[in-house]
Amino acid sequence: MLIVELNGRAPGPAEWHRAATAPYGHFTSMQVRDGRVRGMALHLARLDDGNAAFFGRRGDVDEELRLRGLIRHALGDVRDASVRVSFVASDTDRPDVLVAVSDPGDDRPGPPLRVRTDVYEREWPEQKHVSTMGLRYAQRRARTYSFDDALFVGRDQLIREGSMWNVAFWDGEQVVWPQAPMLKGVTMVLLQVAMTMAGTPWTMRPVRRAELPDLLAAAAVNSRCPAQPVAGIDEVAYGEHATLVKVLNGAWATVPWDEI
Repeated sequence: MLIVELNGRAPGPAEWHRAATAPYGHFTSMQVRDGRVRGMALHLARLDDGNAAFFGRRGDVDEELRLRGLIRHALGDVRDASVRVSFVASDTDRPDVLVAVSDPGDDRPGPPLRVRTDVYEREWPEQKHVSTMGLRYAQRRARTYSFDDALFVGRDQLIREGSMWNVAFWDGEQVVWPQAPMLKGVTMVLLQVAMTMAGTPWTMRPVRRAELPDLLAAAAVNSRCPAQPVAGIDEVAYGEHATLVKVLNGAWATVPWDEI
């Protein structure tokens, strides 16, 4: 299944060409189940922040209602789906809204990942933008070394984020989220709120590459899966992911679903 709409209609050839050859914009990705989304307000806030950063404009209540309507229109009768909402450059001073609807992602974790660190710092790290050449290159390089994915480390040696996910660690007592210039994923923020409300201990602090052997477990966190176990990072093996996965999944189960 693939449904793509631009401002509520099928894009024309010239619009497809512009989107393909002038990739300037930002987006958010969400999983829709029974017509609802976890963290809808956070997704909308991310898009509004991206519009301010890249297009110099913020929305209002009417703009939010328009955006929700465009998502619902693209979904039509589809109740379960993966949805990507992008703001892309147009021929006017107002960006276009591109909504893509595809098959729902499998939220079950796959086999534990083997991850390779790569010294890389995303441009505008706090924004989910369409400039993905660097992260795709890091992914490809990781796979040439027989790893599954890449985890970014800054020149300051601080752990940042995975290619398309945030990373969570377990130190034996609490969940540890790296603190560095990076994207604050919607799933990560929702988990942090849920853990706070449940009284589950967690912290966000700088995590240096040299600390990796001192941590007991790691997991990749994104909108598709809140707790994908990581078997190892570089030469560091993690075999105690059961507790971390249980904590993250338990918190995720308490996160409410929002109407679009």
